[in-house]
Amino acid sequence: MPFEVKVPTIGESISTGTIGAWRKKNGEFVKDGDILFEIETDKVTSEVYAENSGVLEHLFEEGTEVEIGAVVARIDETKQPSIKNGSETSASAQNGSSSKKEKVPPEPISSPVNKAQEPTSNLSETLSPAVRHLITENHLDPLAIEGSGKDGRILKADVLQHLETLKSGKSIALPTATSAFIKPKLDKLVSSPRSTRRRMSQLRRKIADRLVTAQQEAAMLTTFNEVDMTNVMATRKQFQERFVNKHGVKLGFMSFFVKAAVYALQSVPGVNSQIDGEEVVQNHYFDIGVAISTEKGLLVPVLRDCEAKSLATLEQDIIGYAKKARDSKITLNDLEGGVFTITNGGVFGSMMSTPILNAPQCAILGMHAINERPVAINGQVVIRPMMYLALSYDHRLVDGKEAVTFLVRIKEFIENPTVGLLDF
Repeated sequence: MPFEVKVPTIGESISTGTIGAWRKKNGEFVKDGDILFEIETDKVTSEVYAENSGVLEHLFEEGTEVEIGAVVARIDETKQPSIKNGSETSASAQNGSSSKKEKVPPEPISSPVNKAQEPTSNLSETLSPAVRHLITENHLDPLAIEGSGKDGRILKADVLQHLETLKSGKSIALPTATSAFIKPKLDKLVSSPRSTRRRMSQLRRKIADRLVTAQQEAAMLTTFNEVDMTNVMATRKQFQERFVNKHGVKLGFMSFFVKAAVYALQSVPGVNSQIDGEEVVQNHYFDIGVAISTEKGLLVPVLRDCEAKSLATLEQDIIGYAKKARDSKITLNDLEGGVFTITNGGVFGSMMSTPILNAPQCAILGMHAINERPVAINGQVVIRPMMYLALSYDHRLVDGKEAVTFLVRIKEFIENPTVGLLDF
């Protein structure tokens, strides 16, 4: 009996997930430990591994929402990979193109076109469900798409690239072997679709819900200030080489701002609180969330006990989370428990913004691009690298005086980091 591949338990509060991407093809031979597919939830994306070896059978297509514990695939342990041209392949992966070739029903067309028809039949058999869906949805001719996969197989990326080519208006080189069959269908390639439609991922839906809820439930207000980055930039330039040699990571800006946030939270403890029903919860720890942009949405992993960590440890933690985010290995534990969030729109060139609260936290700091600007210092106009700061806060908990003071403390620390050592 084939082994059943089930959606694993991801978290206590998570009951469903979406099949994000199949890493192994339908009919492909898989080995114990291979990554089979990604499961997306409203919080994280996890990888599901094979627990034995055999031929894989998909039961659901990419983008399908399934319940935790549902059987989404089977692995037939009785089938082994076949040897063909010196490489391992699965007999099932040929989809009927090896020993048992499907018979194509006779077509009411002339024999010269019949020969050109053969690639179409074989091609349609090798398309994955996701590729077939994209081709059908956008009314594309698969024969006009150049495949980059094994044996010329069309991948999802090939279809997306083909669509981009159509939108740009560039000419498309059609495969010569099938040109006789493609020619009557060229009218389908004249113009690109005016719009496409795709299902919103669970993570994106959750982000949307949280942002709307934050705006509806909190009395959100934003205050601004600017900070002179001269001293921080000079410190990085002076000690960067020694820092990298000793710690193996670069000294970035974010670790300074994390330390500045701790300093400000200690100075203005009211910002380190949250509302729980009719009670105010005052936090006495400093777990700071750092927003990371990924292809699938914004994630906010939490740096723990930031008051006790060095700049080097914070930079190592940030780089570790960034890698986990890129590899879709962020866990629920990585995202939970933060008391304050920092988001850096400056990496994308943002000059100023009003960040939205990361509920149930009552404040979030927005960093922005560093630009040289003329500023007045001691009666003189000088050029300095300046950054605008934005603090969005919940006015139900934080008064304007506290918010402004908090942002002044951030500015104070960044412009002269030694204040953190003086314990004012």
